[in-house]
Amino acid sequence: MPKDDQIKASAIKRIGLFSKYGDKTVGEVLERLYAFLRARRLDVVLEETTAGLLASPGARTAPPEKIALEIDLAIVVGGDGTMLNVARRLAPRAVPLIGVNLGRRGFLTDIPKDAVLDRLAEVLAGDFRSEQRIMLNVELRREDRVVHTAIALNDVVVNKGQLARLIEFEVYVDDEFVCSTRGDGIIVATPTGSTAYALSAGGPILHPTLPALVLVPICPHTLSNRPVAINSDSRVEIAMINSSNQSAFLTFDGQMGHALQDHDRICVRRSDNPVTLIHPSDHSHYDVLRTKLRWGENF
Repeated sequence: MPKDDQIKASAIKRIGLFSKYGDKTVGEVLERLYAFLRARRLDVVLEETTAGLLASPGARTAPPEKIALEIDLAIVVGGDGTMLNVARRLAPRAVPLIGVNLGRRGFLTDIPKDAVLDRLAEVLAGDFRSEQRIMLNVELRREDRVVHTAIALNDVVVNKGQLARLIEFEVYVDDEFVCSTRGDGIIVATPTGSTAYALSAGGPILHPTLPALVLVPICPHTLSNRPVAINSDSRVEIAMINSSNQSAFLTFDGQMGHALQDHDRICVRRSDNPVTLIHPSDHSHYDVLRTKLRWGENF
């Protein structure tokens, strides 16, 4: 396979290592990776929390807010949740990421730990492909003020609180009214997020490079409210309707949350900063779907 046109292997000199915070099971993989990269005379920087899992003395570390300024490539050891967390932090600096899967599904972290050194050798030799993934910018507006901002790679979700009570909201796309809904909530998912929570809620699977978003209602109180795919350049707005005792939350990638109030408005649009993922040259999205979703298996 020809070398990647966008990212040159010769430009990869400084590599950052990231892992799930507090997960001591990744230590052995980190040790192998660190020794492998240092043997190739590459500069390796570890995120501070990751460095605590490495036994090798003298490893260079950097805090999360600075490490993106010092690396050309990020290697993430863990599951998709770890990848989501790192991707959000590195996206503004356009640092490409490659994932080593220690989790369950591994839609984002697609390199198995048993083959990590061989696969990484291929990447460093220039035998890989890169893929840009859409991210979302989110603003929470309350009384004409922006009270919270965030970015997300998978999805932005408005859902009900702890009580089994429906919430009410309106959805707008590019300032055009779409619908008023009573239900458990709604998911605004990227193509990357279409195989996450949105899939469980009955949404479609989008190819990861498709310039689209999907709006997926969560248990709507009407059988006719179905998922809708829209252009990724669209601006989505979710307006919370005034309703006594309504309790709702706004979450980003299932990892951060913010309590909502009546009349709050959630504005979601495509981020100017996509995430670049590095894959082995033989990576296939459909192979991932067959493997992870067990298509074609006999049960």
